[in-house]
Amino acid sequence: MSDPSSIERTTRLTDILRALPQRELDGLISRLGIRIDPAKRIDVASQVARALVSLPELRDPSRLQPASIELVHRVAEARGTLRVGAVPAALEPLLARGLLFARSANRGVELILPSAYLVQLRTWDGEDPRGIRALVSQAPFETMSAIAAHYLGRPATPPIALSLEAAWDVLGSQQRLTEEIAKLSATERRVLEGVEEEGGEVDTEELLELEREPLRLRTATGATPSRRGVGFSLERRALLMPVHPNRHVIPTEVSAIIGAASHSQRAQRRDAVRAFVASGDHAPRRARFSLDPAPLALGIAAAAREAPTRSADNRTTSGTFADLRAGVGTPKSLVQRVAARFGREVQHVALTFALARAVGLWDTAATGTSSPPGSFTLQELTRELFHAWQRGGAWDEARAEPEVLRLSPDARDSSPAGVVREMVLEAVRELGEGRWVPWSSLAGWLRSDHRIPGLTRLLRRWAERGGLDLVEPLEVARRIVHESLPALGLLDLGEDEDLPRDPEADGQGPPITLRLTARGRSLLGGKPSGGDGEAARFLDTHILRLGPSSQIGSVLAVAPFVEVARAAETLDLLVAPATLARALSAGLEADVVRSRIEAIAPLPEALSKTLAQASVVVGRASWQTAAGFLWVDDGNVRELLRTRRATQDLFVDPSPPGGLLVCAGVDLERVARRCRSVGVEVLVEGQVVRTRATAQGISSAPPPTKSGATRVAGSRAAKVKE
Repeated sequence: MSDPSSIERTTRLTDILRALPQRELDGLISRLGIRIDPAKRIDVASQVARALVSLPELRDPSRLQPASIELVHRVAEARGTLRVGAVPAALEPLLARGLLFARSANRGVELILPSAYLVQLRTWDGEDPRGIRALVSQAPFETMSAIAAHYLGRPATPPIALSLEAAWDVLGSQQRLTEEIAKLSATERRVLEGVEEEGGEVDTEELLELEREPLRLRTATGATPSRRGVGFSLERRALLMPVHPNRHVIPTEVSAIIGAASHSQRAQRRDAVRAFVASGDHAPRRARFSLDPAPLALGIAAAAREAPTRSADNRTTSGTFADLRAGVGTPKSLVQRVAARFGREVQHVALTFALARAVGLWDTAATGTSSPPGSFTLQELTRELFHAWQRGGAWDEARAEPEVLRLSPDARDSSPAGVVREMVLEAVRELGEGRWVPWSSLAGWLRSDHRIPGLTRLLRRWAERGGLDLVEPLEVARRIVHESLPALGLLDLGEDEDLPRDPEADGQGPPITLRLTARGRSLLGGKPSGGDGEAARFLDTHILRLGPSSQIGSVLAVAPFVEVARAAETLDLLVAPATLARALSAGLEADVVRSRIEAIAPLPEALSKTLAQASVVVGRASWQTAAGFLWVDDGNVRELLRTRRATQDLFVDPSPPGGLLVCAGVDLERVARRCRSVGVEVLVEGQVVRTRATAQGISSAPPPTKSGATRVAGSRAAKVKE
């Protein structure tokens, strides 16, 4: 870890390497076996950077440990710099490989993922597939080279990842990206706004129509845009990215900037709908109030880490619901069992499951409080789940099976549902300020949006590419309003037959009305979801109720010796003597159990006494490995075997009364041979053990005793018990 004064506030790989102390740089070169050529015209840091951007771990993260992969993804989601309270355990292998760097910061450590790594990382679960980082990392080499050359001001040279660092300085900053869009010419801006009005995606023929380009270059995949046209000018700025084979997509960050200018055009329609909503009371007769999704998500993750229990039929039941594999969807049977256990709707549990996996709650490193997600508080987890849904990489309402992980990696083509998602959130933000809004009014506002025809076309093409059923934009919006937003705690839903009915929007069911919750207003407004709230506390001797400031890592750390009692608006954990006894029997020290619980809330006196009593040591027992036990009734014979030089190394000293413990690794024939040398015979099930020596006639042995014969008192005979 370097001193903050030695590293400037930069994320360029070469600058970071130049600022490293010479000892750390030499150690990195030695560990990776990088060959430094002093005859080259570039310095040592530049040569090391060229070697680092070619590491195979960047293109195949499965080579890394799962905890390290999660840490890289969390830093990448923070745009390359993430501040944590302490150094995470998963950081060490990344530091050793030069994949992540750290520097001291106020009240913690700042983790740095160089921009040369950001632009080539593969997309992961929960990332926006139409984000500018994901599109650049998947772009063809020609597009990457054009983008790098534009922002460098000169032709780009390999490795292309280092040349793209100048581009990421602009594309990774919202302010500088806005300034770049402001520099566009009138023609370029008209084309960009035209693509945005078509839903943010066009094919090559439509792009040429927007450019008003008469020239049509044809290839096997269709028309090809000119390398001198407006489309290429936007492409080299990374404002319009090509997607194989003949599509062009506006990145999400660019769409947010371009779309903001057209919001004023819809002001008149918004005013008309708002006037209708404010004209009367649309409160329903029956309402279902939404709950915070964070307690359910954390409760599921904690229940998966519960200690194994023994059922009534004496079978051991594991606390883990299922062994979820990375990149594979959650089994439906598992979702149904979880929904039955917590008493929640299956669709809500499925959404929470997918988002919890996207933010990393199922990772083993989530128990640490030094880095996300373990460092999140319960109220911060609500915001992270909402952002994971908003990115669209884990859940897609345009599909019959919305969980994206249920598809094979090559079939996870992102749908235009993200545009519908933003339209719904904008409408709810404008219309649902503490009022009940009929779904028919909201659907009418969405239907009049100028982007709906383009979205209908995009959804039809997307369904044809994937062989899926066609879905209309209004149906996607209905799923968002009726299923996703209530599960995320943003909307309350109500039913009332007296509400105005829109047959096209309401369908066959009763009319629906909705209301934006206080939690939803804070999330959509980008504000904190409230103060610290009530701290975690014990309601009685055994029930621990978590507060909004409870850390995720601390809660998951106590999961092996607690049980999830209730997951509703709050999360209640059962800390009973039986659960503590299981933890102590599993090998956890009483002091460790106490410290983990007290990291969440002070222990009540009764539980404190239980742990104190359990930590008292009343005695100690020593484990001794033995090969067998030799019964010897005669005390003189026992003493003879224990003290004679020929046999004393065969037995454990001291041995329990009544016989001798045979040392581990000593076989029966060796014991019988040594004992016979001092005149003691060894019997097994009433038969004298014959060694190879006696079998060859070297020593004689009496005839075998009859079956069931008893030991002769006072004779020199011993019986072995195996």
